[in-house]
Amino acid sequence: MTLAITGSSKSWFERAARVIPGGVNSPARSFRAVGGDPPVVMARGFGPYFEDVDGNVYIDYLAAFGPLILGHAHSRVVEALKDYVDKGTVWGTPAVKEIELAETLVECIDGLDQVRFTSTGTEAVMSAIRLARAFTGRPLVIKFEGAYHGHSDGMLVKAGSGASTVGTQDSLGVPPGVVNDVISLPYNDISVLEDTLNKIGDRVACVLAEPIVGNMGIVPPREGYLERMKELAHQAGALLIFDEVITAFRFHYGSAGSWLGVIPDLYALGKAIGGGLPQGAYGGRFDVMQYVSPLGGMFQAGTLAGNPLSAVAGLTTLNVLRQEAPYDRMDHLAGILSDSIMDIAREYGQQVTINRVGSAFTVFFQQGPVYDFTTAKQSDAVLFAKFHHLMLEQGIYLAPSRFEAWFVSAAHTDQDIERTLEACRESFRRLSPA
Repeated sequence: MTLAITGSSKSWFERAARVIPGGVNSPARSFRAVGGDPPVVMARGFGPYFEDVDGNVYIDYLAAFGPLILGHAHSRVVEALKDYVDKGTVWGTPAVKEIELAETLVECIDGLDQVRFTSTGTEAVMSAIRLARAFTGRPLVIKFEGAYHGHSDGMLVKAGSGASTVGTQDSLGVPPGVVNDVISLPYNDISVLEDTLNKIGDRVACVLAEPIVGNMGIVPPREGYLERMKELAHQAGALLIFDEVITAFRFHYGSAGSWLGVIPDLYALGKAIGGGLPQGAYGGRFDVMQYVSPLGGMFQAGTLAGNPLSAVAGLTTLNVLRQEAPYDRMDHLAGILSDSIMDIAREYGQQVTINRVGSAFTVFFQQGPVYDFTTAKQSDAVLFAKFHHLMLEQGIYLAPSRFEAWFVSAAHTDQDIERTLEACRESFRRLSPA
């Protein structure tokens, strides 16, 4: 089956390109990394599916880059929003639902004593870093190559998928002074972190990491790596921040930190906690959070922070996850999918490496393990682009970047997995050198 995806979708994208730079509101939505074709313009999402403006239906493994754990337009989330929307959309005052959501997050995330909402994950990371600097009185931030922590100035130093998708690891417009305050180290190499902290640890405010990296593809930490990272940060008097914008509630009901047994000083949250609506948050140790205005001198504010509708969608999503506990089933389906893709690739003589954690995985077109950004970049960009195009033609929507993940949602079915594997088989057959 080959879909016709060049009709109305192309016309809509031409309209977009006249009024939106590049025709997209995020570079990650562009198809430039997979051959430059116009991206597909979607009309709706339902369950595990997209429908584009030409009426084509796709099985969705993008999940809006992570937050749609329940799939699109989950009935309980939709009904909750309908029931609440006539009460208002933004008030600029404390509201019941934001308080309830804060209570829920504090209850289910270990080490989250207090939380402050933002509108995006970018703001959450930016605010957590500012708070760490306020608490420690130090300027420097250590992050890891290949990680993407949003598009604030300091976080665009050797960024991951958000920047590398379009062929650059740094951004124009970032002042040199900002770059000088951010140290970017290779992930999963504890000796480099130890050496760095031994040399400049008294100037480091925080060590910032994704506990399971999601933006150079899925890359899990080596055994003992996060535990030692925390020890070294604390020995240097720095805070440990986990960016869990992607990972919180993706692998179990709570944070990846608690799942892995390492509790940071601060978290940055997003995606799932908004249930598909804009939502971010940062929080952690009580003593550190007392530095946040109006209690302390670290200023952060937002007109839309704690938006009632985002809070309702987030609360409903978390309630469904808690009550239905879909994680084992999602893990099972992702395991079948990733294992079978590996088998099919071997059958057709393709070298692939698959990193999977729970319901998320990445197919790297390369031989050998992927454990940091250097090894992730060895994935064949040309082969991935061809594979992406072939899968799209057959109604399988993947993120248009070799540095992104496939996300299996609670809405995917056994039949969706079977159809996806049929498309994989045809795609690898057509990629085969034979």
